[in-house]
Amino acid sequence: MTDARPTGARQKILAAAEEIAATAGPANLSLDAVAARAGVSKGGLLYHFPSKAKLLEAVVERFMESFEEALAALEKEKNGAPNSLADAYLDLFLRDCQVGKRPPSGLLAALAENPDFLAPVRRFQRAMLNRMKENAVDPTIAVVVFLAIQGFRSLELLNLEIVTEAEIEAATQKMRRLLVE
Repeated sequence: MTDARPTGARQKILAAAEEIAATAGPANLSLDAVAARAGVSKGGLLYHFPSKAKLLEAVVERFMESFEEALAALEKEKNGAPNSLADAYLDLFLRDCQVGKRPPSGLLAALAENPDFLAPVRRFQRAMLNRMKENAVDPTIAVVVFLAIQGFRSLELLNLEIVTEAEIEAATQKMRRLLVE
């Protein structure tokens, strides 16, 4: 079990793991490389994460937590209106696009290392989709928004960016109109 208390070293290690996965690729994510990038000894890294699997598990957890926090903040701005979660999900996607935020390579590294890490991601995504449908005027529109954004993110994650910015803009505008109809 990983240390649940956030510490400076723990956060630096997680950030280093995400950085290495994003810049050097998931295959180059080694404990030695992470320790060096984080500026901690390998023993220090192993204190917080006794194995690569535990480190990658924490990377997945950190991604889901930060995503949920950002989504909750955007949803709160919408005051619980119908479709507010799907609308916030769309806003978060557009914000990530505007700032050029890349998809989480650390998540891909974790999944490549251990496909069992998909289980909590599946539960998280299913719960979010269920919440989007419950909050929607038309649950099918919530599913369409969810699938479209997941499709865009998957293309980015796999470096298959075949959709132009103009196409993304047109698609997201159409989704926004569907959410207010």
